[in-house]
Amino acid sequence: MPGRDITRQRNRISRLLLLLIVVCVGCVTCVPASAREPASQEQKPAASEQSPAESQDSQKSSESDQNGVFVFRKDVDEVMLHATVVDDKQRIITNLDRNAFTVFEDGKPQSIISFHHVDIPVAMGIVIDNSGSMREKRAKVNQAALNLVRSSNPNDEVFIVNFNDEQYLDQDFTHDLRKLKEALEKIDARGGTALYDAVVASADHLKQNARLEKKVIFLVTDGEDNASSETLEQAVKQLSLEGGPSVYTIGILGDEDHPKRARKALQIIADRTGGIAFFPKTLDEVDSISRTIANDIRNQYAIGYKPSSPKKVGEFRQIKVEAKAKGHGKLVVRTKSGYYAGAESAAAASK
Repeated sequence: MPGRDITRQRNRISRLLLLLIVVCVGCVTCVPASAREPASQEQKPAASEQSPAESQDSQKSSESDQNGVFVFRKDVDEVMLHATVVDDKQRIITNLDRNAFTVFEDGKPQSIISFHHVDIPVAMGIVIDNSGSMREKRAKVNQAALNLVRSSNPNDEVFIVNFNDEQYLDQDFTHDLRKLKEALEKIDARGGTALYDAVVASADHLKQNARLEKKVIFLVTDGEDNASSETLEQAVKQLSLEGGPSVYTIGILGDEDHPKRARKALQIIADRTGGIAFFPKTLDEVDSISRTIANDIRNQYAIGYKPSSPKKVGEFRQIKVEAKAKGHGKLVVRTKSGYYAGAESAAAASK
């Protein structure tokens, strides 16, 4: 019957179409996965094509962006240094490679296992004196602090601590300039100067809550500590714990004996932690100093090494870094002068 012929014909066509579909699917599945990747995707070199140094750096101290946060990875027992290099004219040198550096721990040369020279975002605490003597200075200091943030890496995470005889976390980590400005304007200029307590509390906040490996404190004061429970020696020890921050200090001081002691304390804090101490002659210099600090932070080398001898918890290790390179005269490397080993890294190093 004509109807049956049509049905048979349709069945033949259906079987042919099914066969074609099966053949097409088989062809697609046989194509290598790499051939199906988008043409715009850049092919990464095989691990064997990387130099040992590149492979080691990428695996053990790589930078990455996870959930919008810049993360600097390192081995637990790796000591990470952030170093600024200047020549004899105090110009920052930014074109050195790993071979230019030698790291000494307790006088012994160490093997550098990671090396980077990139603008690494930092976790930064802006710690501002809010005592009575700062009342007339705060407007210009606040502006300098905001310009420091504006001149820094846009991915920095910053918190604000105002202190007098107590410290106040007026803004936790953010890169929102409006929030930072509001926190800086919480001025209640009165009371004493518990500088050491404020710095130690800020360093602890960085250690406990910062998501970024590189840590900095920007400290501004106009006088000597007169209200802390911590001593200068205790504060420096806390700042020198492994993974502690670099501290950049600005002392708006006079010429009396009292500020001379304050100058010495600020210099010690900066020197031990790898920062710089500034003592402007006028308040107007503070703003340009803040920009200098931002430039210093953004042009540092990140140098990682594993200590050649096992660490002991609480043990102090001295650090010295030297740099030599053709085409340069005497180079000075500024970084932390040492560290107190932490429990976690000491346990890893002893294995």
